[in-house]
Amino acid sequence: MSSGYSSLEEDSEDFFFTARTSFFRRAPQGKLRTGQQDVEKEKETHNYLSKEEIKEKVHKYNLAVTDKLKMTLNSNGIYTGFIKVQMELCKPSHTAGKPTASSNGCMNTLHISSTNTVGEVIEALLKKFLVTESPTKFALYKRCHREDQVYACKLSDREHPLYLRLVAGPRTDTLSFVLREHEIGEWEAFSLPELQNFLRILDKEEDEQLQNLKERYAAYRHKLEEALSQAWKPG
Repeated sequence: MSSGYSSLEEDSEDFFFTARTSFFRRAPQGKLRTGQQDVEKEKETHNYLSKEEIKEKVHKYNLAVTDKLKMTLNSNGIYTGFIKVQMELCKPSHTAGKPTASSNGCMNTLHISSTNTVGEVIEALLKKFLVTESPTKFALYKRCHREDQVYACKLSDREHPLYLRLVAGPRTDTLSFVLREHEIGEWEAFSLPELQNFLRILDKEEDEQLQNLKERYAAYRHKLEEALSQAWKPG
């Protein structure tokens, strides 16, 4: 499967797309999501920033965009835009009854809304690539680049990727998203540079702890020596 732009209204019977709410799971017939539910979800999303702050950030974001993938702020305060997700599947995934690894390493561009959660994005990506395995076996990570360091952080299912994209700006060398399987070994989900960075952090923390320990024992030794000197003075 080739990488590139995809709207989540395509190739899926379980999700639909509108300009107001982007994609949501279809409810059973007769139980479609109500407008009040959308409003409540919008309020939850925008607890981060005021409407004026969002308006300003969307404006600045669009000025910095170089690939025409701009954000759109709607009158109800919900904004829509694009995120790019790197598919890093370490082993073949099962699609429609047969294993495939064609999505490994490819980049997929999703058009989503500020109300969409990490959990919804994971489900949509798996459906896009016809992966039949449970979404609970996968996790969305944000990868941050600061100077020469690379940081990877697993996102909770209730976080909002488009909000993170808005705050970080459009540059993927500052913030990028990665979809990975996380049912494998604890450290196998990380790349070699990330593991090397973890070792540097551990070394630094170890040095700090050792220094603190040495200072504590030095202070304790000093107090003991003072006590001994006082005890041996003639009365």
